[in-house]
Amino acid sequence: MAYDYNTQRKRMALPEYGRNVQKMVDHIKTIEDRDERNRAAKTIIQIMGNLNPHLRDEGDFRHKLWDHLALIADFELDIDPPYPVPERTKFVEKPNLIPYKQGDIRYLHYGRIIEMLIDAAADMPDGEEKEYLTTLIVNQMKKSYITWNRGQVADEVIIGDLKLLSRGRLKITEGVRILEVKELIPQVKKKPQGKPHGKSQNKQFNKKKGYTRH
Repeated sequence: MAYDYNTQRKRMALPEYGRNVQKMVDHIKTIEDRDERNRAAKTIIQIMGNLNPHLRDEGDFRHKLWDHLALIADFELDIDPPYPVPERTKFVEKPNLIPYKQGDIRYLHYGRIIEMLIDAAADMPDGEEKEYLTTLIVNQMKKSYITWNRGQVADEVIIGDLKLLSRGRLKITEGVRILEVKELIPQVKKKPQGKPHGKSQNKQFNKKKGYTRH
């Protein structure tokens, strides 16, 4: 008996539509009558829409379905779609590179994001928002320091690093509260280890029976 494994089947262009839709698309490519192919394609579009109702919220819902049909058919389906058939290159274009900030990170344990937040906070006008953001930054710095170095750290060290990274533009005011380590990293409570029940029960059983262990 021969088994039909997915790994041995044709690779699906859009697996979210399932194997049955792929088979239906492959089938209508073999239909000789053009009108019948067009009718079958419209039926498949309805099925695809029912399988992905979340796409209905998009403005170009039906256009997207017809594009997906062309992709599933490997652009080999000769029909009269209501929208222009997309070019194959549209689906194989490489994504644009994300413009990451270049340069060395002064403190690896704080990371690039902390440095960016410090720059953003330093450019803000003095007030509650700047004070609030500074509080978040300094406590995240302390948490990152402890997590990275696996130990304690004095608040003066964090304050000094903040001053250095902000080039003196950020200061710890009265409204900025640096949390304790136990507030930043909750300690996991250890379960109390009691005596095994089996040994105590065996002792009681042995006493009743008059057994003694030598």
